[in-house]
Amino acid sequence: MTHLSALVVGFLLDCLFGDPYWLPHPIRWIGSFISHCECWLRKWLPSTPKWELFGGVLLVLLVSLGSTGICVVVLWLCSLVSPILSFLVECIISYQMLAGKCLSVESGKVFAALQKGNLAKARHAVSMIVGRDTEQLDETGVTKAAVETVAENTSDGVIAPMLFLALGGAPLGVFYKACNTMDSMVGYHNETYEFFGRAAAKWDDVLNFIPARISGSLMCFAAPLCGCSLSGAFRIFFRDRLNHKSPNSAHTEAACAGALGVQLAGNSYYFGKLVEKPTIGDPLRPVEPEDIMRANRLMFATSLLTLLVLVLVEVVL
Repeated sequence: MTHLSALVVGFLLDCLFGDPYWLPHPIRWIGSFISHCECWLRKWLPSTPKWELFGGVLLVLLVSLGSTGICVVVLWLCSLVSPILSFLVECIISYQMLAGKCLSVESGKVFAALQKGNLAKARHAVSMIVGRDTEQLDETGVTKAAVETVAENTSDGVIAPMLFLALGGAPLGVFYKACNTMDSMVGYHNETYEFFGRAAAKWDDVLNFIPARISGSLMCFAAPLCGCSLSGAFRIFFRDRLNHKSPNSAHTEAACAGALGVQLAGNSYYFGKLVEKPTIGDPLRPVEPEDIMRANRLMFATSLLTLLVLVLVEVVL
């Protein structure tokens, strides 16, 4: 029950404060650790596909076990001082593993710029939260990009961390976020990371396999809580949830597209190259800037529903 209590407190803190830029954040430390490990491994290992694959496996082990181990030691040292201190620190770590408010704030900047008719500012704002090229996007393209990233990150930025935190407390939450951050930094199919980043990408796929499906299902159930379509969410979820190269990325996108009654995804440019992707959802109506805020409301409704389910499961067990 202590882990779940810490998660509830952390969830409330995230809803209230998000991620203040002045506050030291473990994910930034983990990102720095990943960069240093990558430099060290590339320095000492030969630049061949075989050795880069091996180096990628070592990176996964060093980062995931190292980050988790540090969290365990910190909590243990705090428990020697006081169980209350240990609980408070776990609450803070749990809070910092969740990205709901931050995602809402950053996507809200895109919406605000579009509302003012400032497409250039909207392109810049959306470039901060997506990986695709944004320089040539029109208003619809910018809006779709923002909605898609809110939908996708509902899973790996909010729901999946909540599940890991509830299951194993702050250490397991840190373990998940370390692996997820590693994938976002090195898990690319390009010349630099085709082999070195493969282990991180595959491991992230494994960790997110069940959470992505839970997130998509719960998002469908959460749809009517914020005035969206329950039947549409489930219809598109079951039809389009595998319309992505990643086995996990399209589940919440499909649920969101169906709930809103819009079409997402499709072809995009990445690093100057056109990447052909299937669409998700049906174009029952045009995508509009307000859909960014609708997607955020859907994200928070899904998060609250997840928290309620976790509490109920804990009580029953």
